[in-house]
Amino acid sequence: MADRVTHDKYGLGRVVEVERDAVLVDFGTRKVRINAPYAKLFPL
Repeated sequence: MADRVTHDKYGLGRVVEVERDAVLVDFGTRKVRINAPYAKLFPL
């Protein structure tokens, strides 16, 4: 965990939790749960 990612809408973030079909990403100002297939989320 703690992988850095970028999202087209939310910007830079850090993965804080990995679930079976979603990831929870901390973007600094908010935490967002992104469901598979992780559209617009890219690893850095």
